Amino acid sequence: MVLHKKTVSFIALFLLLLVISSNYVLYHSSFGLQSLPADLNGVVVGSILDLSLVAPLLFLAWQRKFSLKHFIVLMATGLIAARFIIPSEYLASFQTVMWLGVGIEGVLILFELSLLFMLVKNVPPILRRIKSSSLPLLFSFSRTVNEKFPNQTFLHILCSEMLMFYYAFGTWKKQPSNEGNTFTLYKRSSFITFQIMIIHAIIIETLGLHWLLHNTSIILSIVLLILNIYSIVFFLGDIQALRLNPLRVDDDHLYISFGLGKRMEIPFRDIAEIVEDAHILEQKIPSTTIEFIARDFETVHPDLLLTLKSPIEATLFMGIKKKYKQVAIRVDDPHAFKKIVKERLEKAQRDELI
Repeated sequence: MVLHKKTVSFIALFLLLLVISSNYVLYHSSFGLQSLPADLNGVVVGSILDLSLVAPLLFLAWQRKFSLKHFIVLMATGLIAARFIIPSEYLASFQTVMWLGVGIEGVLILFELSLLFMLVKNVPPILRRIKSSSLPLLFSFSRTVNEKFPNQTFLHILCSEMLMFYYAFGTWKKQPSNEGNTFTLYKRSSFITFQIMIIHAIIIETLGLHWLLHNTSIILSIVLLILNIYSIVFFLGDIQALRLNPLRVDDDHLYISFGLGKRMEIPFRDIAEIVEDAHILEQKIPSTTIEFIARDFETVHPDLLLTLKSPIEATLFMGIKKKYKQVAIRVDDPHAFKKIVKERLEKAQRDELI
């Protein structure tokens, strides 16, 4: 029997949480301390292996992304976590191993800082390239960074965060584009209103939880405060990115984004067919399909489904890349959008025959 990929990911996540929680309970509960043998070295070695080898492998299995670099980073993180989970008096015989994790993390941090220095050094040419590009900022910025720093995950994540802060704080005087062949995605829904409601809820939750936790756990209250502030900044940036970056149809490409969460560049020559059958559009959207649909409290369906000749890469939250076979789209002017997409697709098909 072949397990589904999602099932494997769920099992890996469950085992990961089990490994971490069981090791924590072992050293921080009366039941765990009573079960410890007189000779602790074997138990401590087992915990170190759990946190530095087993947990990283389970994390990679959960994410379904296996790479040596990620494994080394996670292994070092596990060794550092062991210093906090296992009491220091039990680690007296294993200090060398513990400092190994700190050393690896230090080397990686220095490497990431060198990449950051390279990014800062290249900011002027990147900005010049963006200003000279006719593409929307979300696409021109990402394309320029990818060309300058290919396969640098840390920089892609950092640039994604830069876009978030730019849209959250630097775009409130800008107006949405009214160019021809652009289509908004959110006006047929209450999506932005829903986002604003979430921001209000986070603010109220932040005030309440921070006040409740401040007297019991200052560290936890500060961590939650930082996370909630980050969430508010993200939602503000997401709203602005959605407003200022409508779907755009050029002669050869379709540029579509939905806030900061996802974006995709689709050449018309790579579109196999346009699906408009209502029965198909109302079915559940599979995991191989990316959707650009503004959802609120009502159930809505895409206006059309683009079936691709081969999977095309989309950029998701924090610069994560993933390929999709189909694209589900819902716009505010579906009739005009369908018309222009069909025209561009027919043109692309004619050009292929020449």
